[in-house]
Amino acid sequence: MSTHQPPMPQAPAAAPGGPYPGYTSPIPVVRTHLGHALASEWTKIKSVRSTMWTLGVFVVLVVGIGLLAGALVEANSDSESLSGENPLSFGFFGLLLGSICIITLGVLTTASEYGTGMIRTTMTACPSRARVLAAKSIVFFAVAFVSTLATSGFVALVQTSMLESTGARTPSGSEWLKATVGISLYIALLGLLSLLVGSVIRHSAGAITIMIGVVLAPLVLALFMVSESLNDLREWLFEYSIPNQLSVFYANSLSDSGPSGWDPVWIMLGLTAAVYAGAYALLQSRDV
Repeated sequence: MSTHQPPMPQAPAAAPGGPYPGYTSPIPVVRTHLGHALASEWTKIKSVRSTMWTLGVFVVLVVGIGLLAGALVEANSDSESLSGENPLSFGFFGLLLGSICIITLGVLTTASEYGTGMIRTTMTACPSRARVLAAKSIVFFAVAFVSTLATSGFVALVQTSMLESTGARTPSGSEWLKATVGISLYIALLGLLSLLVGSVIRHSAGAITIMIGVVLAPLVLALFMVSESLNDLREWLFEYSIPNQLSVFYANSLSDSGPSGWDPVWIMLGLTAAVYAGAYALLQSRDV
């Protein structure tokens, strides 16, 4: 009896081009870069409903309170009471309250993705965490800066035209620059700091609470430090509190010493850079 086995049939060799020979994908294959991440973050920030609501409330507060303050001052002042006063200074009140909206939006830009789990999709599409953080920071800073510049500039123009009839002087070029570009840079950096805190905390309510404490706590604490032994600390808290740094752009500082000119921008820039480094280090070491 023969033990010879017939040879097993061989599978045909795969045709060149895989299982679908001759197929070419219509989607071009390109190496991703920062521009793709920026486009993605811009699409996200403009399509989320909370962005429109937060920026809408910001505009209402800045414009509404700014124009209301200007109207009240105009109605209760004569031609001599505002003699020599800078009419731009009355835009401070609306921007102080409006900064809370920018802080909230900054936190939500990052923390909300962790809360909803969207961050997993983001990191899958772009595994480079440094690129994701950079894209979020650039897009948010641009949105915050442009929004603040537009609203603060509009309020400044209207208030100046309203109060010149009551004896207020015409602001100089440097005062215009500080009351528009300077304050916009500062508030945008404050919002960027909030974004980074949201990336570190990864919890929207917690990060917003921390940032509101950073804004208000130093000034509130200083108001109740009545002991003479705490004079130096009280003065330092007054000088470097965020409300006082905002008022520096309008030459309305709470003290004669402390930050002046463009110092608040450099202070906030240094603080933001330090927190950015910490957020980047944590992002690289943590799991999503």
